[in-house]
Amino acid sequence: MTNEETTPTPMAKYTAELIGTMILVLMGCGSAVIAGLTGSSLGTLGIAFAFGISVIAMVYTFGRISGCHINPAITISMFVAGKISARDTGLYIVFQSIGATIGAGILYIIASGNIGYNIAYTGLGQNTFSTSDFGFGLIPALIAEIVLTFVFVLAVHGATHDKAPKGFAGIAIGLTLTLVHLVGIPITGTSVNPARSLGPALITAIFDNTTALSQLWLFIVAPIIGGILAALVWKIFKK
Repeated sequence: MTNEETTPTPMAKYTAELIGTMILVLMGCGSAVIAGLTGSSLGTLGIAFAFGISVIAMVYTFGRISGCHINPAITISMFVAGKISARDTGLYIVFQSIGATIGAGILYIIASGNIGYNIAYTGLGQNTFSTSDFGFGLIPALIAEIVLTFVFVLAVHGATHDKAPKGFAGIAIGLTLTLVHLVGIPITGTSVNPARSLGPALITAIFDNTTALSQLWLFIVAPIIGGILAALVWKIFKK
């Protein structure tokens, strides 16, 4: 018997990305949905930590298998930085999107078991920006998602660098995600992850006619821009 680990197969990596993203959506979005149904005082801080802790858990579970991107913005950023192939980039994104949709579907099934649940009112934690006088609007939402994704993905590059302290990447990444959620939740609900936005938007659109799909473009485009900027800036630091 040997302690040496074999190199993960491509399907093992893709499956890890699917499961990891599914859990992120189920736990992160689930914290907001269930809190809303039960009158919990979880609040912004609790929801932010639910997303952050989910990432910490998944990094230590799947990091050695797939790198635990569980986020197309991270995957695209890693591709721009030359750390992942084009084939893996495409398939990672596909499996992340499937995982996020499954996670949102599971959350819908669970939430529907509550007699007070109404998807039109409670939703599934989908990301939106407000166009009312009391909301932040399109431009602030776009800028917030680009900048918050940039901060988050830049931290991912730094935490996973060869010279970074070993064993602490998951904690650094998870806490950074918590941080950006604390700022972003009041603005957009915080995406910084196209798959995390896609899953809840799709499931919500199936069962209720909402603005989730019409605004989804922002939560795909902005995180990708933020991720690409993070890769370009990280290349400067590496020189």
